[in-house]
Amino acid sequence: MFKPIPVAIGLRYLRAKRRNGFISFISFASILGIAIGVMVLITTLAVMSGFQREIRDRMLGMVSHATITAEGSAMEQWRDAMQLARDDAHVAGAAPFIDTQALLRSSRQEPAALRGVSPEDEDTVSEVGEKMVQGSLSDLQPGEFNIVLGRDLALWLGVQVGEQLVVTTDFQVTPLGAVPQLKRFTVSGIFEAGHQDFDRRLAVVNLQDLQRLTRMGDAVTGVRLKLHDMDRAFVVARDLARTLSLQQPGYYRVSDWTMENANMFRALKLEKTMIGILLSLIILMGAFSLLNSQVMLVTDKLADIAILRTLGLTPGGVMRVFMVQGTVLGVIGTIVGVICGLLLTYNLEHILRAIERTFDVVLMPSDVYYITGLPIDLQAADVLLIAGIALVMAFLATLYPAWRAARTAPAEALRYE
Repeated sequence: MFKPIPVAIGLRYLRAKRRNGFISFISFASILGIAIGVMVLITTLAVMSGFQREIRDRMLGMVSHATITAEGSAMEQWRDAMQLARDDAHVAGAAPFIDTQALLRSSRQEPAALRGVSPEDEDTVSEVGEKMVQGSLSDLQPGEFNIVLGRDLALWLGVQVGEQLVVTTDFQVTPLGAVPQLKRFTVSGIFEAGHQDFDRRLAVVNLQDLQRLTRMGDAVTGVRLKLHDMDRAFVVARDLARTLSLQQPGYYRVSDWTMENANMFRALKLEKTMIGILLSLIILMGAFSLLNSQVMLVTDKLADIAILRTLGLTPGGVMRVFMVQGTVLGVIGTIVGVICGLLLTYNLEHILRAIERTFDVVLMPSDVYYITGLPIDLQAADVLLIAGIALVMAFLATLYPAWRAARTAPAEALRYE
């Protein structure tokens, strides 16, 4: 098959035995460096993406995909808003809620986020009912003043199912002065969400009980929505806001989970980006090794370059000879790195278990980490990006040695031959 002369010569140099074995060693080291960098970067980003997905899924199991609230006040016309949301084909469920801060007191006291929910509607928007380890969400019947606590919150307060605690909410102004709103609740259940913000800071009561305690009448804080596709939350929330504004302009406000948790997800994305940049330095080291090997190869091949020039090969052709050779080395290193990275990523869980059995250690103890396994989320876009970065670095590393080879003067190179 026909090949351009520079390509044929460059590939020939790859197969030829080096007069200087050290150059071959440096070439092998450059391939190894690029491969290791690609492998480590693929595995690390897959693990970080897995942790981000796990955190997101656990968080969204307890919070809503979108929320409808009233602008600057409690929502009194929440039934209309909930019905309008349910009529949207993108909405899977809707439920009213009240959010307030409270002080819970038993043998100890602890501030917590107190949420009032409707048990029959709450299952359509959150997984708190599925996360119950004791009791049931349906035990939150109006007038019984039962309360469901996160596991860590119950442990800190020292209460169990069937025991009572005192809930203190906002102060109420009376003729005798400001008097705190106190009410004794019975612990009817405990949930474990696997997310510290909820297990340590969230308590759930019946919606009507919290309305009575806070003297809100029939009003609520807002309506929580669950969508069929949470990735479309922003678009659906925007469309709902437009529809609701036609019904009562300036009254409703719609937000989605990407807005309410923007700081956390922005921090996770920044962390992944920075670690990716730092680990890319491993690939850069392999590229520098490739540059070094190519410079040494050009020095070793000065006589060959001079002969090729006298036979009519142009400086551009000489440059392409060494660019082809260096690029092929970079491609080999990238391919090896991608294959090893995929194998390591998919077998990382087994490798960690083998390390734990061999050295009798627990790398992710359940009393420290909520996630005891190793979540993996290997994204094709990340793999392609890493491979592209490696190939670009390898290509750039070939430019200077190839340019130096192209500038070789045949007479000077053959003077001492």
